[in-house]
Amino acid sequence: MQAEHIHIRNGRLIDPKNGIDRQADVFVADGMVCAVGRAPAGFDATRVIDATDRIVCPGLVDLSARLPALDSELVAAVAGGITALACPPDTRPPLDEPELVERLVRHSESIGLARVFPIGALTQQLAGEKLAEMAGLSRAGCIAFSQATRPVFDTQVLLRAMQYAATFGYAIRLQPQDHYLARDGVAHDGEVASRLGLAGIPVCAETVAISTALHVAAETGVRLHLSKLSSAAGVALVREAKLRGVKVSCDVAIHHLHLSEDDIGYFDSLARFDPPLRAGSDRAALRAAVAEGIATVCSDHTPVGDDGKQLPFGEALPGAVGLELLLPLVLRWAQEDRVPLATALARVTCDPAAILGIEAGSLEAGRRADICVFDPAEPWCVRAETLRSREKNTPFLGRDMTGRVCATLVGGRVVFAA
Repeated sequence: MQAEHIHIRNGRLIDPKNGIDRQADVFVADGMVCAVGRAPAGFDATRVIDATDRIVCPGLVDLSARLPALDSELVAAVAGGITALACPPDTRPPLDEPELVERLVRHSESIGLARVFPIGALTQQLAGEKLAEMAGLSRAGCIAFSQATRPVFDTQVLLRAMQYAATFGYAIRLQPQDHYLARDGVAHDGEVASRLGLAGIPVCAETVAISTALHVAAETGVRLHLSKLSSAAGVALVREAKLRGVKVSCDVAIHHLHLSEDDIGYFDSLARFDPPLRAGSDRAALRAAVAEGIATVCSDHTPVGDDGKQLPFGEALPGAVGLELLLPLVLRWAQEDRVPLATALARVTCDPAAILGIEAGSLEAGRRADICVFDPAEPWCVRAETLRSREKNTPFLGRDMTGRVCATLVGGRVVFAA
């Protein structure tokens, strides 16, 4: 399909990477941003998008989204203003062979919506024993390597993996949680778990794993990304490591910025996550870390059907849908903590794009036209029947949101219009 010549007019343009926050028109041609402000000579728009009273920003970049039903999840992504997303390797089967990665890339490209960037398996079958063929997986399209939620029991394997990755310039992503300290736990090891009689996962399960990963990363010089931090102590370790010069970045799942252990309520399985929702003080520290720029934000989109949620809390599967909630929840956090809108949008646009090392997160002339246009004031309610993901479960069902996507462009094509 041929890209249109599109004129996005009268919008408030927020481009955090380039320090732009002003009213300005955007002009798109041949899949690229061809001008900002004034139309280039000879520009003839085939489509005009009126962005009056709306925000025009780079398309959102999601650092972690599972895509079990690729077609419906990518529809949900663009409806949420997400134009690029990273897919963890714990698919079925795991992304440990180049053919599987190539198939995923081809399928996502044929759908023609949000761009999918696969994260390859760090070890074969994610078993934590033998290294996967990182070179072949990289050639097939993987942009980093991870175990997803699976542990690497043998730290010598982790050392070898980081040495190999550092040698060839690959990035490694880990979700830090010590398997033995977290074993059999289902909730934060705190007051709520004690009252409900739930097995707890202590904060040290996260910090022990972070400390190990940071020490090995410092030894090898690898680029390390720590996914879905959940604790004040965890982000403090990352902050200290950055000051020491360790090449480390991290993210926080959007639900951890809004929910805490109290939201488990009376065994509400919709509030079961991995890592678990922690104390209110942890949530406050995570919010501060994101505002400071220590951490970025991801949706942690992990669809779980009714058969995995309508169970006792300890038996329910962790996870929730989040692609369509990422933007409004970031806007809510920014409003509640009085974070400048440009700063908040940076955490889901240019910052994650830099971590992934992809061309995204900028509306500079000559860049790829991945664009989100949204109304920051439009109210709506999260209802199962309006969510586009195949599964609907989220602890935010029935809650009011403010801010909704009006149009999404990927590669200069309008792939979603409200």
